[in-house]
Amino acid sequence: MKESVTLIGFGEAGQAFASGWAGRARAYDKLTDDPATREAKQADYRQAGIHGAESLAAALEGAGLVLSLVTADQAVAVAREAAGLTAAGTLYCDLNSVAPGSKREAASAIEASGGHYLDVAILAPVNPARLAVPLLLSGPAAAAAETPLRSLGFSNLRIVGPRVGQASAIKMIRSVMVKGIEALTAECMLAAHAAGVADEVLASLDASDKAMPWAERANYNLDRMIVHGLRRAEEMDEVVRTLEDLGVEPAMTRGTALRQREIGSLRIARPAGSLAAKIAQIEGRTSE
Repeated sequence: MKESVTLIGFGEAGQAFASGWAGRARAYDKLTDDPATREAKQADYRQAGIHGAESLAAALEGAGLVLSLVTADQAVAVAREAAGLTAAGTLYCDLNSVAPGSKREAASAIEASGGHYLDVAILAPVNPARLAVPLLLSGPAAAAAETPLRSLGFSNLRIVGPRVGQASAIKMIRSVMVKGIEALTAECMLAAHAAGVADEVLASLDASDKAMPWAERANYNLDRMIVHGLRRAEEMDEVVRTLEDLGVEPAMTRGTALRQREIGSLRIARPAGSLAAKIAQIEGRTSE
């Protein structure tokens, strides 16, 4: 049976997706070029029931649909290499977690060779969701790509715009919050443990945390920073000292103090009511 999809890269995401594509996919992973990792990667191919190509050129020969699932630092380089190996009309889906600018660089290479480039953002862990993981699509090829992707079993797709970079912008900017909260959690809990007050800190957070939609939460948070940013920055300076005394590097906390001081220093006397209006006030002051 002729393979219906080609995967470039066969790590966690590739293996999670290919588990439903036995006999329908082929893949190339550069780890097969290294004798130290070749056998293990070939075993991954066999376990998924797909064909493992010996080279990128072999993987892309005759390919009509390509999924790029490499490490972020290789996304543009792989697109440039693939551009010279794919036929005109090939649909190249870039699912890598990279900046919009990187996606546009990759798109330029693919489109210069006659291919169709699709910016895809993966918005959740691929396991255990696998083919049900939420995907955002953008770019001129988005509408045309939706049908072949659904035919592979992807069931949670949404087109967010006609330009390459729109899907990845959502992914990257969202990560400011998602990964930032993870980093803040680590910094907070390491310090709480070092101080011997972890249970009390967690209980206090439970007591003060109010469930609310993110739009309301963002509006409230900006309001607090506009009104009390300078005072809160001073408090965070003391938090920095607290963590340093406990032997915990306050990388995130220093950034919090900096951002609180920046917003508070704008001295906006009356914060606007809506989130959009508050952002406009902040942008207006910072551009003066």
